[in-house]
Amino acid sequence: MTVTLTGAPTRITAENPAWLRLRNAAESLQTLQIQDGSVPDAGHHPAATLEVAEITESLTDLAPQFPHDAAYLDAVVADFRAWAKAGFGIPDFLASLLAFQPQLQRQDGLQHVVIFPMYTQNGSSSRLVEAVLIEVIWPDFVAGLEAGDYSNKLFVPIRFLDFTRGYNTNSAVLFPETVAVRETPTFTWGAIFADREAARFRRVLRAAADITSLDLPAGAMELLADQELTEATFVMWDLIHDRTHMRGDLPFDPFMIKQRMPYFLYSLEELRCDLTAFRESVRIEQDEDAGPEARRHAKLVQYAIIFDRIFRFAITGNRVRNYDGLGGQLLFAWLHQHHVLHWTDSRLSIDWDQVPDAVIALGASIDELYWRSIDRPKMAHWLAAYQLIAATVTPNPASFWAKGPDALPVAGPPRGLTDQVLDDEFPLSMFYEALEKKMRPVIESTAGITGATAL
Repeated sequence: MTVTLTGAPTRITAENPAWLRLRNAAESLQTLQIQDGSVPDAGHHPAATLEVAEITESLTDLAPQFPHDAAYLDAVVADFRAWAKAGFGIPDFLASLLAFQPQLQRQDGLQHVVIFPMYTQNGSSSRLVEAVLIEVIWPDFVAGLEAGDYSNKLFVPIRFLDFTRGYNTNSAVLFPETVAVRETPTFTWGAIFADREAARFRRVLRAAADITSLDLPAGAMELLADQELTEATFVMWDLIHDRTHMRGDLPFDPFMIKQRMPYFLYSLEELRCDLTAFRESVRIEQDEDAGPEARRHAKLVQYAIIFDRIFRFAITGNRVRNYDGLGGQLLFAWLHQHHVLHWTDSRLSIDWDQVPDAVIALGASIDELYWRSIDRPKMAHWLAAYQLIAATVTPNPASFWAKGPDALPVAGPPRGLTDQVLDDEFPLSMFYEALEKKMRPVIESTAGITGATAL
């Protein structure tokens, strides 16, 4: 259950001296670590010991400002001291990870100082000591949605206040599975930096609309004008998206955890969750019993999903098994082929009154694929998923998958099919090739962005 704290939450700034000492010591310690988080060079141990002492002293100084995290701060100080005493081997911060339970105290503006040896998704792949100073984003209307039809006890939306260099990247999540531990615990929370998501969206949308001569609807213009409004919109989107991963008629486990499978299945799963958020937002917008803020943000969520998917997701990252990119391509092509999105006379236009039905239809086609999956063998499900995508997005001309089952090693183990998937199985269209070249500097400029960064 969520614990509601009484009184105004304690607040510090990124200029707090104890925080600055903590951040600087963590970054100094990073230079001594290797990829697994250890400090194997005994010659570096004296310096590492000094940095750990600075970290633990800074945490002790900060602790009175964070009484809601007392158990965690005590545990993480103990973990740092134990790691140093044991000779800086591969770190194990299981005790402090178990003590950190931010999902139990979702209060708007509540701050946390978080430090672990961890990798940062879309940032550093090494388990270095990273620290973040964050605050929770929990608007009343989101609390109402979560307490009603959209329960998601693990979801913690947050905002950056400051961070170490591992987060001066594209990483927008704080996940417990990234932390160095001796054994994998049951995960009880997942935090998403809504301010970074919102800031990236606003910068990319503004540039893309200018490049494509797209006239934005009034709601989208509101998002460009207001960072906090966009943050709250992304919180609502993420709340519904995140809970969808384990809801619906699923092919047992849509992610097939720890199993090798074609990347386009991840494309469909992520897109399914976004299209579910879109469908539910249409429902909330039309629900006269819903609160006015929920209905207002529900409309904005629809704009956010469309524009983030077709403008940022589709052309962000490289073309090696880019499953989010493929999801964006599929949504764009589906809208175009259903005559809802138009690229005519070098101008992009969208018939917004027709968008909900078209988007919901795409979601329904993925739901149908999932519903039928439990009656199909694994490889038959994979082939059906491929056919769903290939009916809208043109495959690579060199693809064996595009030739169908007769060209694939279907008589062997599933791995044989996965090996035949090209790194760029569904290349960018000519439209996206041209757009990517013009948008590349803008997208690259969003690395490290936060809600406080100028648009």
